[in-house]
Amino acid sequence: MKEIEGATKAKNEWWEWIKALAIAILLAFVIRSLLFAPFVVDGASMMPTLHDRERVIVTKLIYFVKEPSPGDIIVFHATADRDYIKRVIGVGGDIVEVRGDQLYINQEPVDEPYLHEYKQQAEQEGYFLTGDFGPIEIPEGELFVMGDNRLNSKDSRMIGTVSLKSVVGRADVIFWPLNQFRFPK
Repeated sequence: MKEIEGATKAKNEWWEWIKALAIAILLAFVIRSLLFAPFVVDGASMMPTLHDRERVIVTKLIYFVKEPSPGDIIVFHATADRDYIKRVIGVGGDIVEVRGDQLYINQEPVDEPYLHEYKQQAEQEGYFLTGDFGPIEIPEGELFVMGDNRLNSKDSRMIGTVSLKSVVGRADVIFWPLNQFRFPK
């Protein structure tokens, strides 16, 4: 009788472990597919804000609640097999233009504090960080994005506007390397 009770107890314990593991896998899948995802920065297009090989947490759920805003750093599907990370410059209905290294949205100058260091260096060396372009009117349902490293970024200046439907989420936390943990602005 004790042998049967012991076998039943061991069987129940295994069943509990299997259920706990299944729940953990299901929760991980839901969190990864609906809420958050890791992303590895590939290249220097977002320097000085983000550096090559840094790892960020992308919040996916945020854009179910609201649309991206200028200044947000987003991850989007650039091609079927490649995601990009860039900064939102303008949204549908905005008119984007750069003249003399100054960004204008709807003919209003925009301060880009994340570029101050690069702009000072470009000015000292006698070149513009961002070449003149525009005006470009952004269609509704689209975003105009650029990398912070304007001289080394494949962005809306080359690939065109980005559909809201292709946005994966917003980069909210840099978590690796650990000594560089921060929240990008």
